[in-house]
Amino acid sequence: MPATASTPTSALTARALLLDMDGTLVNSDASVERCWRRWAGEHGLDPEEILTVVHGRQGYATMAVLLPDRPMELNYADNRRMLAEETADTDGVVPIPGAPAFLSAVATLPHALVTSANVALADARMTAAALPMPKIRVTAENVTASKPDPEGFLLGAAELGFAPEDCVVFEDSEAGITAARSAGMRVVGVGPRAKAMAPDAHVVDLTQLRVEALPAGEIALRFGA
Repeated sequence: MPATASTPTSALTARALLLDMDGTLVNSDASVERCWRRWAGEHGLDPEEILTVVHGRQGYATMAVLLPDRPMELNYADNRRMLAEETADTDGVVPIPGAPAFLSAVATLPHALVTSANVALADARMTAAALPMPKIRVTAENVTASKPDPEGFLLGAAELGFAPEDCVVFEDSEAGITAARSAGMRVVGVGPRAKAMAPDAHVVDLTQLRVEALPAGEIALRFGA
């Protein structure tokens, strides 16, 4: 059962960890908002409304939600352009508090990045935040469907060699948490966007997390200030 405000989870145990990037390891909100505000202006849309749905999805999927009658080929074209813009715009891209220590703690444990960004954008943001790139990563190039589809998380689990129920996902967005649940995985929500989704555990940032490798090969995640 997902944790609620009245039933907090103080610990979870997993065999593998699947990590979202934006909002989870990297704070890229400033870059994301600049890009999507420009796009909103081009299409006469309310940027504040757009910013409530952009997080977690690939760009073309967000556009399909916002402009459901628009030909998908136009969404794909805009998505390619916006990926290039976001890759070039790393001003204000910083690590989520606690992310460097967290990635150091899991460096020798089974983990993978599962992001809606493509390879170039993932490289740019992880580099700007001075964070190490996990050896195994699932990016936009590897999937046929964007979050909230579970494809990316299922692929990440398969790449690591673990069943979905053995994995814990770290996510910040509604789309990402929905994808993780659809994949049959437990979720640690990171930051304010995640809290409303009542994940299995929630942290304000990664400073509220301790990672411990257990003798049997499991990973203990302990939460608290």
